[in-house]
Amino acid sequence: MSNPKYKIQKTELLSDNWYLLNKVTVDYQKRDGSWDTQIREVYDRGNGAAILLYNKTKGTVILTRQFRLPSYLNDNESGLLIEVCAGLLDKDNPEACIIRESEEETGYRLHSVKKVFEAYMSPGAVTEILHYFIGEYDDNMKVGSGGGLEHEQEEIEVIEMPFDQAYDMIASGEIRDAKTIILLQYAKIHNLV
Repeated sequence: MSNPKYKIQKTELLSDNWYLLNKVTVDYQKRDGSWDTQIREVYDRGNGAAILLYNKTKGTVILTRQFRLPSYLNDNESGLLIEVCAGLLDKDNPEACIIRESEEETGYRLHSVKKVFEAYMSPGAVTEILHYFIGEYDDNMKVGSGGGLEHEQEEIEVIEMPFDQAYDMIASGEIRDAKTIILLQYAKIHNLV
């Protein structure tokens, strides 16, 4: 980081229990040339990848359902969210990560995927960049039951549903996960399904 308009003065580790939570003091130069100081907590959980699996012939998509504690703590009574397949890069490149995660979570072994863009997920507090992918699947690609990895405490339900039903679940509030909404909208705009 070499931008002369920002000077990191201090980084204090608050937690490295699950990922890293740092308290960072930064001096930054404002547009008028004056300097100001901000103190912010920054959560670093690494970067990730997400994919929408779609079948153009059947008009379906593969989604997952799993418990998400932060959503439960923020008034999601069931704690369950319907999402696209996703995972942390864990030092893999994004494409290798999402192919691995697709098989672990959904049971589908993809031959190819297409990266469509990347975006910061919550840049006010989290460092994560998420790499967004799409991938076409068919029944012959099913090599396992999916469900995630037990040693990662994953208990993931695999859901195949018509694309139109999934898309309508955005408006009904049944799908409230941002990465899923973004990829479903991408599919709609680009007539993938």
